[in-house]
Amino acid sequence: MKKPSNRHPEKSSGAPAEPFKRAVTVAMRAIARKRDLEVTFGTDRPSLAGDRARMPEPPRHPTVSDIAVTRGIGDAIALRIACHDHKIHQHYVPVGSKARAIFDSAEQARVEAIGSRRMAGVKRNLAAMLEDRYRRSPLQDGASRDDTPMEDAVALMVRERISGMRPPASALKLVEMWRPWIEEKAGAALDRLGTRVEDQRDFALAMRDLISALDMSDELGGEPEEDDSDEGEAGETENPETGAEEESGEGDASSETEEVEEEGEDAEGAETETRDGRPQDFGDDMQGEELPDEHKHWRPNSADGPKVPQFEYRAFTRQFDEMVTAEELCDTAELDRLRGILDKQLEHLSGVVARLANRLQRRLLAQQNRAWDFDLEEGLLDTARLTRVVIDPMHPLSFKRERDTDFRDTVVTLLIDNSGSMRGRPITVAATCADILARTLERCAVKVEILGFTTRAWKGGQSRESWLTAGKPESPGRLNDLRHIVYKSADAPWRRSRRNLGLMMREGLLKENIDGEALDWAHQRLLARPEQRRILMMISDGAPVDD
Repeated sequence: MKKPSNRHPEKSSGAPAEPFKRAVTVAMRAIARKRDLEVTFGTDRPSLAGDRARMPEPPRHPTVSDIAVTRGIGDAIALRIACHDHKIHQHYVPVGSKARAIFDSAEQARVEAIGSRRMAGVKRNLAAMLEDRYRRSPLQDGASRDDTPMEDAVALMVRERISGMRPPASALKLVEMWRPWIEEKAGAALDRLGTRVEDQRDFALAMRDLISALDMSDELGGEPEEDDSDEGEAGETENPETGAEEESGEGDASSETEEVEEEGEDAEGAETETRDGRPQDFGDDMQGEELPDEHKHWRPNSADGPKVPQFEYRAFTRQFDEMVTAEELCDTAELDRLRGILDKQLEHLSGVVARLANRLQRRLLAQQNRAWDFDLEEGLLDTARLTRVVIDPMHPLSFKRERDTDFRDTVVTLLIDNSGSMRGRPITVAATCADILARTLERCAVKVEILGFTTRAWKGGQSRESWLTAGKPESPGRLNDLRHIVYKSADAPWRRSRRNLGLMMREGLLKENIDGEALDWAHQRLLARPEQRRILMMISDGAPVDD
């Protein structure tokens, strides 16, 4: 006879978070005005590709704040679909990496401002999302403007002007560092943005004026040509359904909290890992689209037909290039502070890191299992085969000998991209990977070298100044001051070098990157090593930039 259950029948089946997921999905489809919008939940960072949106997995026991943050991420994605025209954006976007980051951040602020103006619930959700993002970010620990990115401050000030939303408390220090300088340079341009929120094209032009006022006109890439073919498209997509307010922000949070609270394993670790993705990273599906001309790689015409052209790569001068250690760029106290920021980012991953490290260590050590040769005439007596002598006394004794295994010495070089495009979560992930691999491989007697590459200055530095002084000779070659960083040499123990990885959290470090020369540098260092097996791994976002 089946025993009676004290569980509520309405909660006896299905995952506990499913009702909340369905509510978020319905709200996103209503705001985006896309009934066929596909919304999935997982541990990856939030993203948008075409009609498919990726959301972070909510925890099994969410708080009211957790619910608001998840809704805020969903609202940001849905507003991007409803109020953003990708063709207009690509037509006006600057070509410089720093100006492009400001432009992209401001566009995301614009679409969120439209939703905030019309839906009070959406406004609260977006505010919760912003507070959560910057609370988890290392930017709040920056001590000066050199340690904090200007594009984040500009985006928050743009959001403040066009939506009336004050910067979150966790980002207030960042904004106040930059506010006097930005107001002095571009205060008038900021004031003009408020009346252009509803028109993406007018807003884009105003943002280009603002970027020019910030002394970055050389990153705009020239004036965009007038294009009337896409007029009216933005207007058709910039009016989200106001009736979605109740579904997205005005619903009863307490009732949904009751629906999703169930006994079980807490998924807070997965939720934390996905929630510092930035809304401005929600891009359109770029597969199959033609790159703008300024991003295409130039190749000279070949007179002999379709042969692959040979490029004569050279540097204008190597006088200002440098190879430095982390200790030379930062004092010990500052390295300890930056390492603390990195450790703070890794707190929620400590259990996962330990499991992965142990699994990798077992896999590597499994290659060193002892191997034996059996049925030999001399060696160690094989006691497992004595039964044959008992059965047949005339059978000779069997011996065994351990096989000589050739374990080759190994050294691994980790080459990490330290460019501006790696700022934020990518550089944190790269530093985490280096931390895990170095610690684990050292346990297995594998030496590890950790290197980084960037440039000493934006837009060339002293090399470019030398070129200008020389009268701008044609085909100068590379005009950047390289900076190659040694975080950990192969012979240095990990315990003495662990703090050096914190240097990657220093905002002013990440500039431009010359990938090819960095690879050659790391390769030459490997060739000088005495180990028999030499492995080079590169961690990069695949976006080499040399302005």
